[in-house]
Amino acid sequence: MHTFNYTVNLIIKRSGRVVDDLTSNTDRVLLLIQQNPGCHLRQIKRDLEMSMGTVQYHLNLLEKSGKVVSERHSLHRFYFPVAIFEKHDRDILKILNQETAREILMFIVEKKNPTQTEIVDKIKISAASVNWHIKRLIDFRIISEVRDGRYKRYSLVGDSSDIVALLKNYHPGIWDKWSNRLAETFLSLSMDGEEQ
Repeated sequence: MHTFNYTVNLIIKRSGRVVDDLTSNTDRVLLLIQQNPGCHLRQIKRDLEMSMGTVQYHLNLLEKSGKVVSERHSLHRFYFPVAIFEKHDRDILKILNQETAREILMFIVEKKNPTQTEIVDKIKISAASVNWHIKRLIDFRIISEVRDGRYKRYSLVGDSSDIVALLKNYHPGIWDKWSNRLAETFLSLSMDGEEQ
């Protein structure tokens, strides 16, 4: 099930609204952006099952009416509700909406100071792809790079509370998966400690 469908179901449960009330395509696009800030054009197209032209038309209407704002970075244009998020939060949301970059970020948070080789081994993509995503994370000032002998290590800039809050609020399915991974890591560490 797509994130949007999950989110619409949450909204319906919270507000008592019926799916039939979401008839306007412009309203559907706006709702998706409000519930998935930092989403990009292809993600909106996929989640709403609309044609590219239709999505672009409604995004233009929403931007002209001042309801959403977009930011271009690299290959994508990301969409946000107006005046809700600071720049740093918008940058984190851009990353959270892209699976590979999100997995790299989550591994850096989970592992604490991994090398690029460790990231490649965990994510199972080429070193060149990992390097490309890491450069984006560094450009956004979400992670930093430190030399450790012949290795480069990567760590989170600041603490993880911003990422955790954004995951919990806007990506609950991803948060559930991530929190389970962390719980397993902590459980494993505590069991290792008991055995010694």
